[in-house]
Amino acid sequence: MKVAAAFSLFFASAAAFAPAATRKSSAALQAVNIDEAFGVSVETGGKCPPLGAKILEDTTPAALKWFQNAEIKHGRVAMFAFVGYIVHANGIKFPWAMQMDGAAFPSETNPPALWDAISDSAKWQIFGAIAFLEFWSELSTPSHTHYMNGGKPGDFPDFVSGPEGIPHPVPFNLYDPFKISKNMSEETKEKRLRAEINNGRLAQIGILGFLAEQTTPGSVPLLSGIVQSYDGEPMAPFATNVIGAPFGL
Repeated sequence: MKVAAAFSLFFASAAAFAPAATRKSSAALQAVNIDEAFGVSVETGGKCPPLGAKILEDTTPAALKWFQNAEIKHGRVAMFAFVGYIVHANGIKFPWAMQMDGAAFPSETNPPALWDAISDSAKWQIFGAIAFLEFWSELSTPSHTHYMNGGKPGDFPDFVSGPEGIPHPVPFNLYDPFKISKNMSEETKEKRLRAEINNGRLAQIGILGFLAEQTTPGSVPLLSGIVQSYDGEPMAPFATNVIGAPFGL
């Protein structure tokens, strides 16, 4: 759960990793009107907030798509994290064994502590699944155009089988696995995406509020006495420093 929350933090520093070369000095770059970009909310009067406008000053259409996709992605991760936090905090878990050796799902109701309680092998499986989805989301195939090359930000590619995709059949896609929305109009899709963006923004605030109150009691008064305290490191996925250990860190 705290891994998902860590991912949601990434957008706060997205400018550091944004596509370079977005300044006016290059005449070949075509600037865009940020206030007219998809996702600018009515809550801000139809204007991009000053900080965002400064970060995106003179950005190119392709770079703007990168930022839009980043926000959608982090909002989705935050929504998963927020719902997952509530589920775990209420002790809801699968009734079967978590691991092949028969180990059950932890009974912990403190979400960050619950993450600490699962094995490293289980954590690596989670990271493996995340890595695959991240890799697949960035593909540009004959059936899916990358969002920076004319595709739509937030549009996750279907799981295509065969030479252009996965070398075995995949019965369901990540989005709309049962094809319920295949006949949805573009207007409805746009409306739902706007709602998803706004929900994602709120979820990022929500999950970080949970973690802030847990690690610094009293920092979020509305959550005082509601969430349990946590004295660990919510942004450290492993108990040991797996990257720094070979270097003595």
